[in-house]
Amino acid sequence: MKIKIIPLLIIFLYSIICFGQSVNKYGLTIIDDTSFYRKEVERDSLNKFVDLEKFIPGIKLDIKYATKNNFVGVPVYTEAKAFLRLPAAYALKKVQAELKKRGLGLKVYDAYRPYSVTVLFYDKIRDTDFVASPWEGSRHNRGCAVDVSIINLKTGKELEMPTKIDDFTFKAHPDYKDIPDTVKSNRTLLFNVMKKYGFSQFPTEWWHFDFSGWINYFLMDLKFEDLE
Repeated sequence: MKIKIIPLLIIFLYSIICFGQSVNKYGLTIIDDTSFYRKEVERDSLNKFVDLEKFIPGIKLDIKYATKNNFVGVPVYTEAKAFLRLPAAYALKKVQAELKKRGLGLKVYDAYRPYSVTVLFYDKIRDTDFVASPWEGSRHNRGCAVDVSIINLKTGKELEMPTKIDDFTFKAHPDYKDIPDTVKSNRTLLFNVMKKYGFSQFPTEWWHFDFSGWINYFLMDLKFEDLE
């Protein structure tokens, strides 16, 4: 029993002394202090969150979590915004530029997600294949994950993909094979261009990509307006 308590106590004390934050019941340090975030940006500008709509020319947003049109059934964001850490945003900008050469572009469904929303999602479906566990947190909480698809820039329509986002079935898996060749080709294009610029695909969701180095960033629970 002591062996389990002492490490947690050390984490708790270290968190308070160094971060001005306490750990939660899962032993995670969650940053919910705007002043701490500002200091981290001053220390290293790569910690900054950027507004993707302002940062990446031509990118389209469809933030369903700011509406009732999502699997929770209520808005969980106060604004229809998408934020990423600066390095991830730069990489996504390169993805957009490459797709533009083909007459295509990105549509973003979600990016940074406050930790409290991750807890809400888990409480709703209790399935860690499709939502992050509260005891680990999400790469979205670190500002290093993005949910995306591809659109035709001329028509604004999405290329056909295996499912809609937040489809909690095996059809959403990136290796699901029982789909038309055109759909498979669209999914492969998305995977390849995202991978080229440092994003890895989540194993159960074709739309979810994590940026390399995500582990180096804190789990955050700041509102969108705190990042502007």
